[in-house]
Amino acid sequence: MPVHDQILDLKKRIAAAVIGQEAVVDHLLIALLANGHLLMEGLPGLAKTRTIKTLAAQVESQFRRIQFTPDLLPSDITGTEIYTGEGAGGKFVFQQGPVFGNLILADEINRAPAKAQAALLEAMEERQVTVAGKTYKLPELFLVLATQNPIEQEGTYPLPEAQMDRFLLHVFVGYASDEDERKILRLVRGEDAGTKATDPGKIPAQAILDARKEVLAVTVADAVEKYIVAIVAATRRPADFKGSKLASWIKVGASPRGTLALDRAARARAWFDGRKAATPDDVKAVAHACLRHRLILSYEAEAEGTTKNAVLDEVLRLVAVA
Repeated sequence: MPVHDQILDLKKRIAAAVIGQEAVVDHLLIALLANGHLLMEGLPGLAKTRTIKTLAAQVESQFRRIQFTPDLLPSDITGTEIYTGEGAGGKFVFQQGPVFGNLILADEINRAPAKAQAALLEAMEERQVTVAGKTYKLPELFLVLATQNPIEQEGTYPLPEAQMDRFLLHVFVGYASDEDERKILRLVRGEDAGTKATDPGKIPAQAILDARKEVLAVTVADAVEKYIVAIVAATRRPADFKGSKLASWIKVGASPRGTLALDRAARARAWFDGRKAATPDDVKAVAHACLRHRLILSYEAEAEGTTKNAVLDEVLRLVAVA
């Protein structure tokens, strides 16, 4: 089966188990194809963890779950050196932590303090872990899929800007429609009764790696490149747009990672649709997920109740395609 068909089959399988969250599933697969990490935010019970576990169940991979709690230590994530004792040679041996896997579920990541969260920084950016002066490479297929509860909830710690910036996409998970809620009821009833569909077999990990190579081959025209850069520049120099409230809303704009994220995600979306070139519509479709977590709004914007989505809506309205 061609790689593209395998990925479409993967999408179909996930959508069958996660009902009413089509946009979330699309962004999950875009992150997978673009080789970037995904942060999912939403209230408890909205299938954030289920979505990620379903992906892991359908792909040949090592799935690792890290439950973030206030007492979590960095070594609980990365691993640590253990002394073997004199009977075993009296040496220190590195014992790998759960971060050494392919699909890493960082569950409720904002339940742990910054010290524990920081243990993922090197892994997410450089795909390696350094412990006791030694560096250990992570697998080629490595993806951090994190969930977080809204920061207004008790017992949460805001993620540092440096860590937020390492996520390719930030996706909000909302409630399903009433009709989809009925489908969820029937699905879970069947699962509770032990009803299972025929196992179609897992998608090979190599199919993901091959798909990523094809995504890299998707072209981006000069006009689209300029459009991507112009969108990010608008978040950094909002004062250039006279007559708009952007300058009063944005305190800090998107980093260069935002530019790279728009490019990679737009190409992944184009590939998903079977196209060999990304378009401005691809950029617009992923702009909110790529940039919302990279913006810092001003006090004035927060006082007015202006959301990051509203700010990005204004950016996309003002920035014209070259």
